[in-house]
Formats: sequence, C-alpha cells, structure tokens
Amino acid sequence: MDRRTFLAGAAGAGAALSLGGAAVAQVEGLRKITGAAVPISEQERLARMAKAQRLMKARGLSALVVEAGASLTYFTGVRWWRSERVTAAIIPVEGEALIVTPHFEEPSVRETLAVPAQVRVWQEDEDPALVVADWLKARKLAAGKIGVEETVRFFVHDGLARRLPEAKFVSGADVVRGCRMIKSPAELALMQLAADVTLAAYRYTHGKVERGMTHADVGAIMNKATRALGGSPEFEMVLVGADAALPHGSEKPQVVREGEVVLMDCGCTVEGYQSDISRTFVFGEPTAAQRKVWNEVARGQQIAFETAQVGVAAGAVDDAVRRYYESLGYGPDYGLPGLSHRTGHGIGMEGHEPINFVRGEATRLAPGMCLSNEPGLYLPGRFGVRLEDCLYMTEQGPRWFSKPPTAIDQPMG
Repeated sequence: MDRRTFLAGAAGAGAALSLGGAAVAQVEGLRKITGAAVPISEQERLARMAKAQRLMKARGLSALVVEAGASLTYFTGVRWWRSERVTAAIIPVEGEALIVTPHFEEPSVRETLAVPAQVRVWQEDEDPALVVADWLKARKLAAGKIGVEETVRFFVHDGLARRLPEAKFVSGADVVRGCRMIKSPAELALMQLAADVTLAAYRYTHGKVERGMTHADVGAIMNKATRALGGSPEFEMVLVGADAALPHGSEKPQVVREGEVVLMDCGCTVEGYQSDISRTFVFGEPTAAQRKVWNEVARGQQIAFETAQVGVAAGAVDDAVRRYYESLGYGPDYGLPGLSHRTGHGIGMEGHEPINFVRGEATRLAPGMCLSNEPGLYLPGRFGVRLEDCLYMTEQGPRWFSKPPTAIDQPMG
C-alpha cells in the first residue's frame, strides 16, 4: 500500500477505538478488556537483539538482513510495510543495528523505533543497497557471511549481493526463528489477551445470529464486538452450510438457515500479537451426522493436545490426529472426506509462523512455542467442522490460550 492508504487505514482503526465509552455503549454493554495490556519494552527488544547476536556469532555470521514486517518490529519496534522502497534493518554481530529507509520516510520510521540504532537514508535516485554496503565496509563486515531473513524479497537480496561481491549470503532463518519461536512471558500475556477478546466476541456474536443473515452480517457483528472489547480485528471468516467444507471459504453469498452448520474462523491483534480461534455450531437443532462429526473433531483436537509434549517432534502431533481420523474411515492421508490441511501452525506476531503441526516436521516442541490446534473434518457438498484453539508450551506440557468447547450444544464453551 502507499503512504496515503496506510494512514487512512490507521486513522480508521484509530477512530473506531478512540470513541472509547461511546463506541462501547453501542455494543450492548461490552467493555474493553485490554486495559492491562503492556507493550513490549525497550529492555525486552534489546534482549532479543542480544540473543540474535549470540546466535549469529555461533553460526559465524557477520550481519543479518531483516526487511520491513513482523521481524523488523520484533527487533526494533519499527512498524512499517513493504513496498518497492526498501526499509530494512541490518543487525551486526556486535553493536547497534542499522535502519535504512528513504529520506522522506525517516521521521515516520523514527516514530516507532524503540531501540538505539543508527539510521541511514537514501534518496529517490540512490540505491539503498549501496548505503548498506558502505556501512558494512566501514565496519569490516562486508566480506563475511551475511544472513538473510527467510521472507526478504529477492530484489533486496540480489541488490545487496551485487554491492557486496565478497560477502557470502546464507539463510538467516535459524537466527530469527531461534528468537521469535520462543515467546517471553510478556508476549504470552498479550496473546492471552487477544484470545480472551476473540472468545468473548464469539460468545456475544453467537447470541446475535438470526435466520436469513448473510455471512457478511455475522462477520460484521464479530468485528464490532472485537473492537468494543479492545482488540483490532485481524481477520474474520464465516462459512455456512456446504461452504463450511471449504477450509478457507467461498466468495459466493451464504445465508444462515435452520439446521445448517455455521463455521467461524476469527482473530484479532492486541499490541501486535494475534489470536486465532475457530468455532462451529448449528443454527437450530443439530442432526445426528452433524453431532457425530463435531464430536470426532473435538476428540481429534484433544488427541493433538495430549500428543504435544516437550521434546516431541511437531510432526508427531499431526500423525496422531491423522491415525485417529483414518481409524474412523476418513482420508487416508489428506484425502476427503477428512482432514485436508495440517493440524496447526505457529502463531505470534503473525497469524502463521514457523513451525507447523504437519507431517515430517522434525523440530521438537520446547517451552515458549505457540501453535494453533485445528484438526478439522470436511465433507464436500455437505458441511465441515473446525474447532481451533491455540496452545503454548510450558515445561509441564501444553496450555490453552482458549479452552475448547466440549459439546455442540454449547459451542462457545
């Protein structure tokens, strides 16, 4: 997006939240529950930087390249977006980081910069890669191994490689993952608040669903409740009837009807950290088939939770759920009717982060990791059921951010 679009979106979101009591009063008594949210401190960001530098040193890296996005915010606090104009951080193995950004964006970038760092700018007719190269050369780091965060775009990587022919560019994923995958108590607290908001918004929304509502009507109620509770809606998906068998939905109009499944997948952000929760219910009285599948998914979710223990390979969680489903006649493997997607994904500042509960993932679960648990079942042409709650790993095993429901007749718990 361009600057105008970015600011318009930010202003719109801010306006919705800045109405305070007036906005809350319009949502039938809902009140903001995120007042205790504590933003990530400068001290924590500096500790993250120090950990990254320790990991870099162990891997023989002289510097790490991080583009605008979640990782830039994670380390430096800078909240920026990606465009053809490069804004990035270069984290050296020792010392303060470099922030490189267009000259005319410097004041705006500094607004969210939360750690001591050097800022270098480039003009519209200049090459930002040259700014980085000169900075690295001045520090005698230009001929070493330079890590590149895994989401850095090709043209950024390629531009740096052209300006630094003596450097060896390698993946910096291990460094970034080694930091971001393990959440701190402060991060867990923000994710808990985000989950609390989403679950409360679900309970409110469920009581407002009426026959004849479109999926967009239901989603609008959810988003309004989320804002009133103090969260920033990140996404909302509402699937009705046969469209609930499509994990990521359909664009065609959908209307709530008696006896049909309603599958909702929604999340919000609190101080930069996300929630992701799915609930499935029936408008009216569930059929025997709907009850059966709902109960099977609820059991699949519990099997995933029970399997997710410290030291277990993440892929084993997916394996356990898939074995159970196949014993019921679903699949096999990713076949339909059955579970056509992975059992879960990492979550934190982004809705999808490494690692995943998916076949073959050998990374072992460790305290501080956060993942979704969503082993849905999908019956093409009929309906689908997905129950999704996120968990975090502790020394004693997994803990829920949101407690799953146990019965289709009480789908919000």
